[in-house]
Amino acid sequence: MRPTKILPPATLLLFGLCLALPAATATADAPDLPNVVIIFTDDQGYEDVGCFGSPDIKTPHLDQMAAEGMRFTDFHVAAPMCSASRIALLTGCYPQRVGIRGVLFPEANIGINASELTLAEVFKQRGYATAAVGKWHVGCRPEFLPTRHGFDEYFGLPYSNDMEPRNTYRAKPYPPLPLLQGEKPIEHNPDQSQLTTRYTKYAVDFIERNKDRPFFLYLPHSMPHVPLYVSDKHKDTSPRGLYGDVIQEIDWSVGQILDALKRLDLDEKTLVIFTSDNGPWLIYGREHGGSAGPLREGKGTSFEGGFRVPCIMRWPGTIPAGATCNEMAATIDLLPTLAKRIGVDLPADRTIDGRDIGPLLTGQNGD
Repeated sequence: MRPTKILPPATLLLFGLCLALPAATATADAPDLPNVVIIFTDDQGYEDVGCFGSPDIKTPHLDQMAAEGMRFTDFHVAAPMCSASRIALLTGCYPQRVGIRGVLFPEANIGINASELTLAEVFKQRGYATAAVGKWHVGCRPEFLPTRHGFDEYFGLPYSNDMEPRNTYRAKPYPPLPLLQGEKPIEHNPDQSQLTTRYTKYAVDFIERNKDRPFFLYLPHSMPHVPLYVSDKHKDTSPRGLYGDVIQEIDWSVGQILDALKRLDLDEKTLVIFTSDNGPWLIYGREHGGSAGPLREGKGTSFEGGFRVPCIMRWPGTIPAGATCNEMAATIDLLPTLAKRIGVDLPADRTIDGRDIGPLLTGQNGD
């Protein structure tokens, strides 16, 4: 395991995009570099999408995304809980290897190690604009924030939305929940019913501002982590209750991202990936928790329902429309897959646990 400790700021690193197209080799090729958007929800269960079998949650935009792209039916995260799962996505490594094994709390003095390579740092090697919008949760001290790890911009909560003063399940109250822009708090205890809307607006604005250059957008939503909040426009719209309302608002958000890409003629230049950080939190029941469908158990367990999550990837003209991949894949595979696509070599001085799954995206079998 590489210990998690505070080190001098890291420099450049890697992350990219491998599908079937030839890898880019120089910054001069920037017009041919694909954009990448990763939408990462919080505690969404395997069955909580229409095209994955939900009987009572309507997700027309995600269903359309699947119809235009590829559903992954055996897609896994590296840990069944927030921080450990997120560090794995960002580094392509098992969380034990990079020193974050569970959930980080606001008083934690550990976080993402400055020596680790992140997705954003990989993209920066190829001149990408990079932004993180939403829940970070791999360290909240300044040296652990997104802008110290390859992201040009950050807007969101540094940890889970339940880690705020109104949460009374522990003796020592949490400090005020900060909403950050960059590294500065711009609000405390923000109206959480507006978070999904605000994240979405910021994300669309980032896309519009960077339409003429390659960009990487990481959009980790705070929802549907409890406590659940939804805006008035989506309230009482789902027969599944509040949880259904929240998922349907996330579906609306996905639609806004896809609409922006189409409007800006970026559809065929952009890979969009949708998945969840772990399975559903079943202890809250159907009104406040999700469904793992046919899978056993959920978040916080080592059963399949804790690790296996819905995943959709869409890239018109590259990923075949309406395809289904039944091969096993995982969030740790994204870093090496994307790095190969944009022509960034992985460093030889460390182990990256993920594997290149580029062939799967064009309908080939894994090895």
